Amino acid sequence: MIRLAISVEGRTEEEFVKWVLADHLREAEVEPTPILIGKAGGGSGGGNVSVERLASEMALLHRNFDAITSLVDLYGFRGRKEVETVDELEGRVCRAILEKLPDDPDPRRIIPYVQQYEFEGLLFSSVDAFHVIGASTGSLRALRTIRGQFPTPEDINDRPDTAPSKRIAKMMLEYGSPGYSKVVHGSLIAGEAGLDAIRRECRRFDGWLRRLEALG
Repeated sequence: MIRLAISVEGRTEEEFVKWVLADHLREAEVEPTPILIGKAGGGSGGGNVSVERLASEMALLHRNFDAITSLVDLYGFRGRKEVETVDELEGRVCRAILEKLPDDPDPRRIIPYVQQYEFEGLLFSSVDAFHVIGASTGSLRALRTIRGQFPTPEDINDRPDTAPSKRIAKMMLEYGSPGYSKVVHGSLIAGEAGLDAIRRECRRFDGWLRRLEALG
């Protein structure tokens, strides 16, 4: 069984790994452990993501795990260059990690992953799954309209007022549904949608998961 550390941005991603990804990866002989950014260094953990902070965290985790990866959002990533693609940003993180490791590590087991644009984008893979948190008919209709405006859920953009999580919260409020709580509801909706639907709709996410499966 490959011991995989997943450096996560917050409690939402932590719960997603525990309740949605873990069982699937165990079938591939990979045991994932989500660890909030900052925890490896003894801090309280979470948020404030930058290349340096993420690379330092993952380099620390490398000492005690067989492989390392991350699950953080492009939205809010500090120090992100204006014209930099998400793939280029992941490349910067990978190079920064390698610079911090004294030995010659296996690069196949160092897999920085940045979600484009935000974890909540994945939830648009199956709008019907929002019924699990009591979304009204009006909210579901509005969320379907948003989904239809983009080629894939991962293309839903990251401006402060239109990031996926902001869109969800607004549509839930406007159409009489319960409020959206990232930590409480994110993994519930993702679990209801199912990994098959998320992977089918979100090709970058699917590519990341394929790399993790190949570790086993």
